[in-house]
Amino acid sequence: MAAERGRFFCTAGRGLEPFLAREVRARLGATEVDCVSGKVFFRAAAGLGELRRLRSGERPFLLLKKRSPLPVSGSRGKMLQEIKSLVIEEPKYWLDIISVWRKLHGEQGRTGDVSQENASGLKRKSEEETNTASKRQKMEQVRAVVSEECQVEVGETRVAPERLSSQEGWIESKSSSEFLSKGRGENPAVNEKLGFSFRVSCRCSGAIAKIFTSQEIGRAVGTALVRQCGWHADLRDPDLEIFVHLNDIHSVVGIPLFRLPLASREYIKTAGLRSTVAWAMASLAEISAGALVLDPMCGLGTILLEAAKEWPEACYWGADISDSQLKGADGNIRSAGLMDKIELLKASVKALPLPSESFDSIISDIPFGKKFKTTNDAQLLPDILQEMERVLRVGGTLVLLLSQELHRRAEGLTRCAGGDPAALAAAPGVDGSSSSSAQGRGESLLSRHFGSLVPEGAYAVSLGKTDAFIHKYRKVPAAGNGEQSGPVPEGI
Repeated sequence: MAAERGRFFCTAGRGLEPFLAREVRARLGATEVDCVSGKVFFRAAAGLGELRRLRSGERPFLLLKKRSPLPVSGSRGKMLQEIKSLVIEEPKYWLDIISVWRKLHGEQGRTGDVSQENASGLKRKSEEETNTASKRQKMEQVRAVVSEECQVEVGETRVAPERLSSQEGWIESKSSSEFLSKGRGENPAVNEKLGFSFRVSCRCSGAIAKIFTSQEIGRAVGTALVRQCGWHADLRDPDLEIFVHLNDIHSVVGIPLFRLPLASREYIKTAGLRSTVAWAMASLAEISAGALVLDPMCGLGTILLEAAKEWPEACYWGADISDSQLKGADGNIRSAGLMDKIELLKASVKALPLPSESFDSIISDIPFGKKFKTTNDAQLLPDILQEMERVLRVGGTLVLLLSQELHRRAEGLTRCAGGDPAALAAAPGVDGSSSSSAQGRGESLLSRHFGSLVPEGAYAVSLGKTDAFIHKYRKVPAAGNGEQSGPVPEGI
């Protein structure tokens, strides 16, 4: 049976929203796609399996509400009522939400079948959600990374005198009893007992964050749900998690579909570059069946893993000068079961033992910063580009992740001779601003230095504590460019 078209949104790292928007259209056939900072909203007939395959997103959600920013007033009480109105609905609304939730998770049976005895059937069915101590610990570690997000267990906070909190959760109040009794007389389906557990995850920023903390907002939302539905709080293993995000752009309420971020790939044993960024880079490389793809500074091999998983009909090579990095990459490749897809060799990116014009695509994260002890980043770039250009075939693509310093260096190389502004195009920045990228008009200084690399775009992305830029180039024929052949590696 085809899935109904539902409303969803997915969070994304800053700068990856355009990649995620393209992906949901291509992979899910999504419509009504809307990008904002850190999120992509869309409508799609997609099940959990299809949503789980998103590679450039962080956490997908079932969208419940998307409204304008809450009005800021001098009355905290009035604003709290506005916040509570985000979840206060008629009984049938939450029954419908639960019905959609059950369909997404493959639940069968009538709406009225839910009871205290089978409420556990509403638990999430994904692999990450098994009740094991190790996976709970991993979940908490992942959540700790997201410093802005505050997990609030409203059952631990005494909001009103008639409610008492305990380890078992909220004691049902008079108002929640009235909610259930009113439903009984109107519709048999409303007779369903909604006494299952929940927790509230709240994030707030902008003007409203100056008035309320995330805890206060979470408590207000939780109180409203307890009064209306008779639910109880459970921080560790709830039936439902309600996500609330309030900022100066919108007010959003949703239910996360998985407990772990999609970026936590089960096939990556040792994490290196963020997998979503690695996938975005590979998506720009135009990889086709039978193509030869190289990462000459492969590190732990994250880019190769993401590319080989998505485009398995190509052949991949990784090189690195570090024995420890190659050992980590080999472990990741074995863990992912890609030994027949990816070859590794020890080599310096400045002197690759590879024949000229032998690869269709080159994708690489240029190491930078104190972690890699590269204090002369800008001086390394010309040598690196020269060798990559040599082994890249005409018509092939080069995709690089550069630090801000290397980005400025690359921008200087691609700035057109004579300063023709018409040859510069705007690329989206992490904060929504523009960063220039040359697009092929006029003679570029890059072409003077490296003969045949034409820039096709630059994309600012966030790496957490720092920003970086994805650069894309294409190799075009260059007159008088003699071949410089290196030794042929086995298998090429």
